[in-house]
Amino acid sequence: MDPRIREHAQVIVTHSVDLQEGDNVVIRAPPVAEDLVTALHEEIGDRGANPLTLSTNERFSRAYLRAADEFETPSHREALIEETDVYIAIRANTNVTEQSDVSPETSAQYQQALQPILAERLSKRWCLTQYPAPANAQLAESSTESYENFVWDAILKDWDEVRTHQQQMVEILDPADEVRIVSGDTTDISMSIAGNPTLNDYGEKNLPGGEVFTAPIPESVEGEVLFDKPLYTQGREVTGVSLTFENGEVVEHAAEKNEALLTEILNTDDGARRLGELGIGMNRDIDQFTYNMLFDEKMGDTVHMAVGRAYDETVGEENEGNESAVHVDMIVDMSEDSFIEVDGERVQENGTFIFEE
Repeated sequence: MDPRIREHAQVIVTHSVDLQEGDNVVIRAPPVAEDLVTALHEEIGDRGANPLTLSTNERFSRAYLRAADEFETPSHREALIEETDVYIAIRANTNVTEQSDVSPETSAQYQQALQPILAERLSKRWCLTQYPAPANAQLAESSTESYENFVWDAILKDWDEVRTHQQQMVEILDPADEVRIVSGDTTDISMSIAGNPTLNDYGEKNLPGGEVFTAPIPESVEGEVLFDKPLYTQGREVTGVSLTFENGEVVEHAAEKNEALLTEILNTDDGARRLGELGIGMNRDIDQFTYNMLFDEKMGDTVHMAVGRAYDETVGEENEGNESAVHVDMIVDMSEDSFIEVDGERVQENGTFIFEE
């Protein structure tokens, strides 16, 4: 076993989920991630916790979604998560396009049925991470070895150092009222974040970490944004996404490729036409686009915005969060002819923060 796999497992249990003796642990992972699951079982055993592994399979999921006519919240899955202390989800694919022939409407209905389970899971200690499987390397147009190096370089970091560096941006955003993002002549969007906390993602719930993020006040978003990095979702690539916001709602949208999928996402529910997240990527060890949002949204010199659900932790006590069954991140390249403005002060220009100058 590659020693970096055991190091990956150690980071998960010690840093990301703070595993304790007696914890009930659910691991959700595909067979291709067997080595990481094995290493996690070693760590869990050493700490006197109790593991249960759920094996995911892309073909099984596709078969179910194409066969089912309607969906209800599965009570047995909900009961399992209620009895769980720690939830570890491992992404790794054998075929990244396996569900490309599942209709977007079906996927949206299924996500809505799972919403209570998701809400329960997010109340636990949890971590979502990536195992460098060959199919993910292929999607990233990379050799397996190069992709392995990329993944573990992004994950096996000094996360305390990352936290300290990113905290400088948190301290700029946390007391702020308004954020404006401009990129070229295609993106000029502003939003209020007044009263909403800014979180420092340094490899806990998401591994890798490498972003700071908050929630916009839903009705405050105004302007236009072109997401010039591709979105890969539901087994399909969506490119050239442009959104126009008025009073916080998407009133016009377009995409160069797979616009119908974008339309279905925005039509999931009322909240899907509003922003639930503003994130700023700060992990410069993620230096290539891989069609994997767990990594791509953390890239240095980028911002991302998500239509749909706002995370509860990013919504202030006096504010109302955006509710939706979906949370779909999309990315803007901020490396050239771009800036971020906070309460009228330019805090990043062409990817460089004011505290890095």
